[in-house]
Amino acid sequence: MKLSTASDADSSVLNTCPSFRRAFFVARPPEIAYLYPKKALDRSGQSKKPAHLHPGIGKKYASFKKEWLPPDEWASRILRGDKTALSRAITLVESTVPAHARLAEELIRRLLPHSGKSFRIGITGVPGAGKSTFIDRLGDAYIRRGHKVAVLAVDPSSAKYKGSILGDKTRMTRLMQADNAFIRPSPSGNVPGGVARKTREAVLLCEAAGYDRILVETVGVGQSEVYAHSMTDMFVLLKLPGAGDELQGIKRGIMELADLILINKADGEMAESARRAVQTFRTALSYFYPPDRIPPVEAVSSFSDRDIHKALELMEDFYTRARRTGTLDRRRREQQTFWMDETLRDLFENRLRNRPELAEYRTSLEQAVKRLEITPFEAAEKLWERFITLLRNDSDS
Repeated sequence: MKLSTASDADSSVLNTCPSFRRAFFVARPPEIAYLYPKKALDRSGQSKKPAHLHPGIGKKYASFKKEWLPPDEWASRILRGDKTALSRAITLVESTVPAHARLAEELIRRLLPHSGKSFRIGITGVPGAGKSTFIDRLGDAYIRRGHKVAVLAVDPSSAKYKGSILGDKTRMTRLMQADNAFIRPSPSGNVPGGVARKTREAVLLCEAAGYDRILVETVGVGQSEVYAHSMTDMFVLLKLPGAGDELQGIKRGIMELADLILINKADGEMAESARRAVQTFRTALSYFYPPDRIPPVEAVSSFSDRDIHKALELMEDFYTRARRTGTLDRRRREQQTFWMDETLRDLFENRLRNRPELAEYRTSLEQAVKRLEITPFEAAEKLWERFITLLRNDSDS
């Protein structure tokens, strides 16, 4: 569906269908690639009306609040389980405005003592593996057992327009109607592997809001899912039966990260193929890994309550064993150091990119690289040396 102009969408549809309205905002050119109108902010944090805002929702845009809550009140609302406050807090965390980053740090600092009490499950798989439907059924099963479930779904962003459809939520029909469920789709941006760097902070916010089962759904591109593995307690890989990549998949780094492998869509004509895939994976994994490191491999169907409960029990057994043996604490401590390094790398990159004095010099280097006058490595070295010189001048002054 083409949504590049306002005339392509009917005002009544936009006002009555939240999912369509959400897609309308993010599937358009960069100047209006926003998830919600209230996220249309300039670099100073002030509201900025998109140039091509559809007239059917112009009045709704004007009604959104332009200011954030005080940290104390915001934290109090999140601790009471206020979904609106939680959603806006995640929006704040995802913002790239410097002033918002400082406020987000203050908010997370206040909520940090109330986090860490959930079971964090990362779920990945190739597009079409049935991740959203599986999560919908799994989350519903958890809620029936008395848990509160938060789903953080990371959707791929367009490399050209930087927007995302964010349609995962529309496939989670059971969780959308559940009071004890919270679903937050987020664009992957330009992060390798599709896991937004701010997803980890979103996990902490959800834990503070009382959600004790956090499901992180990732894009599933394969090579860079280390980000999801480094923010969850268990990493689940969904595979398709008969995809022809059983042995090839063993070579991928993602297989080494998986704590549980599920052959999904094991129903109908695919049931026998799924059973063969399970045996293939089990046999192949036994050649590559020690017996105590081989992850369980099972065939499941998202439309079978029996299979969903089987998968749930495997996850809960893993969680119970990890807590009893101390593996959970060790894993989370290692994740802390990983994200410290990632945050440090982000700080360096942001400082380097946002330095006004470097903008013109950077542009000249980019043009030189395009003309093949210097190599990309030489250009990066020159830019880094100029940045270091500026830092020294700042310290001297």
